[in-house]
Amino acid sequence: CGLHDKMEQVERVEKGADATSKKAREGWKLIQQGAEARIYKADFFGRPSIVKERFVKSYRVLALDQKLTQRRMSQEVRSMARCRKNGIRAPAVYHLDPQKRVIVMEEITEGLLLKEHVFHLNPGDKDAPASVVEAMNGLVAALGRTLARLHDADIIHGDLTTSNLFFNPEKGTITFLDFGLSFVSGLAEDKGVDLYVLERAFLSTHPCTESFFERLLESYSKASKNGKSVIHKLDEVRMRGRKRSMVG
Repeated sequence: CGLHDKMEQVERVEKGADATSKKAREGWKLIQQGAEARIYKADFFGRPSIVKERFVKSYRVLALDQKLTQRRMSQEVRSMARCRKNGIRAPAVYHLDPQKRVIVMEEITEGLLLKEHVFHLNPGDKDAPASVVEAMNGLVAALGRTLARLHDADIIHGDLTTSNLFFNPEKGTITFLDFGLSFVSGLAEDKGVDLYVLERAFLSTHPCTESFFERLLESYSKASKNGKSVIHKLDEVRMRGRKRSMVG
């Protein structure tokens, strides 16, 4: 049994090396480029995959940049694994190559970005029909419960936006994407900041949806083990944000 496990492990390592080889890269399709990484669509031995390749920061000493990048990649992979261990939807990690700064992960194909779904509903329209209001209330309530599960597992996403959430309308499921800024923390302060980041992104991307976001927070507070303390910290973070805006 031990020998069989070792053989499987060696096979996965060899496959991973092949998946990031020069030949394999010819099949990668660039779909996004940000400040930290390039994102590609690829095929990982018959599985639709996403490849995230982090940049070298030329302004850093190379050895330091490699160390910091590897640490960040390791945390990103651990966060996704921690999600899946706790029954929270996140992409499966197929391969990690710290030397090449590459993570190969599952491509989530069933559904669409939450941002696109909310745009389609257009709940901020003052003349939105009752069916849209009902659908949006159900969506934000589900999102609040999902966020509560994430934070109850002490996972801080770090970059919560509707572009980093994937929604399956048929199943009503929500999947978290892009854990590049994630970390583990049990502090209510960190969870409050996580919600504040989402609030700012949500209201700027989807105007006139304040009432729906409050519904999200109500759902979160009810579902989370420490919901009240986290919401209290969120209120404190909001106050600090207002003070900074006033000072300029």
